[in-house]
Amino acid sequence: MADLKRIIRYVQGTIDHGLHLYPSSISTLVSYTDADWGGYPDTRRSTSGYCVFLGDNLISWSSKRQATLSKSSCEAEYRGVANVVSESLHYQRTKHIEMDILFVREKVARGEVRVLHVPSRHQIADIFTKGLLRVLFEDFRDSLSVRPPPPAFD
Repeated sequence: MADLKRIIRYVQGTIDHGLHLYPSSISTLVSYTDADWGGYPDTRRSTSGYCVFLGDNLISWSSKRQATLSKSSCEAEYRGVANVVSESLHYQRTKHIEMDILFVREKVARGEVRVLHVPSRHQIADIFTKGLLRVLFEDFRDSLSVRPPPPAFD
């Protein structure tokens, strides 16, 4: 029920919005991820969310409950990072936290990915994992290029 309330809250007032893609000369892949440790009151499972940009365009996103119970916020965050690294590099998702940590470490050591801290004010992936103040939600939604359609020309 909490999921449904969160979805309705986010969708309300945005029925006419859609994902806009724009030409971009930037070919860098940038990902944001976040996890809400133990956010489901009934199961205490965490929610992982991520968004992946190619240049200025959002190309992939996800928000879902983690399949296993995380014993710490660090474990939940590592699972979130592993999910977005897997998505970004098109690898099959790993299943255990030990594999997640090794997977991420290997990609970092090879220089294939960099894991950086992003302050909450700029953590776009928060839109997929928790309720936000309206101004922050709208700012993040705009950053994802989810906007109303442009005015029609006659």
